[in-house]
Amino acid sequence: MAQTLRIAIVQSHLHWENPEQNRKMFEEKIDAISEDVDLVVLPEMFTSGFTMEPVHIDPSEGRKTVEWMQRLAQQKNMALTGSILFPENGNYFNRLFFVEPNGKYSTYDKKHTFTLAGEDKVYEAGKHKLIVEFRGFKLCPLICYDLRFPVWARNVEEYDVLIYVANWPKPRIEAWDTLLKARAIENMAYCVGANRIGQDNLQHEYPGHSAVYDVLGRQMAYSEEEEILYATLDKGHIDSTRKKLRFLEDRDDFNWKG
Repeated sequence: MAQTLRIAIVQSHLHWENPEQNRKMFEEKIDAISEDVDLVVLPEMFTSGFTMEPVHIDPSEGRKTVEWMQRLAQQKNMALTGSILFPENGNYFNRLFFVEPNGKYSTYDKKHTFTLAGEDKVYEAGKHKLIVEFRGFKLCPLICYDLRFPVWARNVEEYDVLIYVANWPKPRIEAWDTLLKARAIENMAYCVGANRIGQDNLQHEYPGHSAVYDVLGRQMAYSEEEEILYATLDKGHIDSTRKKLRFLEDRDDFNWKG
């Protein structure tokens, strides 16, 4: 069983509602990764930006992006994850794909659609958490607004790594910083946050602040620039900390009625 997981977060601007251009851009950035990594994390809606007009995107683009992720994952012998808008059975989803080198993929539909932007009126909300086992680590990927809801992220599955992909804007970036750290501490898991950067066509500004926190909430990586962040996650750190500090054993089950 692997004892380390090497991750890269691609913190980037996004081309508005242009999947082909975004795929080309991210492929160039992934090709430029100089380190040997196991997992590349891309932002929320990385092929379009946070659009509430999914009809502007050809329905075939979702499948094209999944096939693109499968090709890159196989070529690079690494996993890729990030969310895209995805049409299915007449509905639209903000859907995260976790694609492995062998072509296998798992999906997670954003549970908490962002009502402030009207996402709940455009995209169907997900109903199930996703736990992925990859190279000896259990991963729980979530999406942006999910970060504000600790019960949904609560570590009842004994996962090792919590991942958030996001388009989190500048006016509320302090909440992003604070909650990423809190989710790491309360779940005794690594917490990875991948945000975008730049300005979208609706004039929303995104300042980055992608980061990685360890089980004790110590910051391992952080950036406000357009760049790739690297971190090596250590299974030994998780196991030794949980063995010494047995806080997860005292977690609430939320089954009581007050």
